[in-house]
Amino acid sequence: MGVPKRIKRYEGQHALVDGIPYVMPINCVDSPALFAGFQINADKARAFLPGNELHPFRLWNGKGLLLITVINYLETSIGKYIEFSVAIACTHGRKPAPRLLPGLMMGFYGTGQYVVDLPVSSEISVKGGKGIWGMPKHQANLDYEITDDTVSSQYEKDGQFAMRIEIDRPSRAWIPFNIGATNYCQFRNMLFASYIYFKGKAGFHLFNSANARLYIGDHPRTAPLRELEIDGDAILTAFIPEANGILDDHFDTWFLTYDEAPETMPEGMESVVDLGLSEEWLAPPSITDYQQFKI
Repeated sequence: MGVPKRIKRYEGQHALVDGIPYVMPINCVDSPALFAGFQINADKARAFLPGNELHPFRLWNGKGLLLITVINYLETSIGKYIEFSVAIACTHGRKPAPRLLPGLMMGFYGTGQYVVDLPVSSEISVKGGKGIWGMPKHQANLDYEITDDTVSSQYEKDGQFAMRIEIDRPSRAWIPFNIGATNYCQFRNMLFASYIYFKGKAGFHLFNSANARLYIGDHPRTAPLRELEIDGDAILTAFIPEANGILDDHFDTWFLTYDEAPETMPEGMESVVDLGLSEEWLAPPSITDYQQFKI
């Protein structure tokens, strides 16, 4: 899935949406990113996916896949911010897809990730990401640290420890990539599909060499993830020192359907209408006794 020609044609043009000024395309430049994938119970993952249209992606062994992606956006149209994505690999369609094949035929099976939680650093990122693209963004305490040996990010909210991810830093990032991805999100009880395109050079670790530490705290936004029976050993880790990405201004949305009439209304426009355009961050995370939460 490559960048649409439409995006290339309007480069340098300006847009104003919900009071947020954008210089097109909506992109990030030379921003470090970390990624980790963990096996989970696919049957239990189904309970995290809304409606009847999303299905857990299944690996060769029938397991599902939890994806943690943290990007330190250093240069964007709405300023600097960190984005900590917690997602479940999935497919979109009438029925579940066969194992592994959706990884090769992504368009046919609507392969992507359902974003369960998406804390970010700034208010303006919440206003745009949630109000326009339906992403479950909310402001939280985040950091992003790179050392000679590790890359890590910690997520706290309301004074509680929520999550931390650490990966061993690859010795070098030399593998070029140019990929597109689909993010599925629930907002206003509709399913949103947004599209993002990344390129850069990455360092990868697979299976036994993919060393990562995942910590899940007791915050109500993250504690339920423990029900997924997450395997503490990652099957994939990656570090991209300078990722360049484009978020498509086009997105798709559908009504979510259920076997029975829903009794409650999920988060809607009331959560974004009063948000401002602040680029200020909350204080960085400060909790150090997180070892008790290791998966």
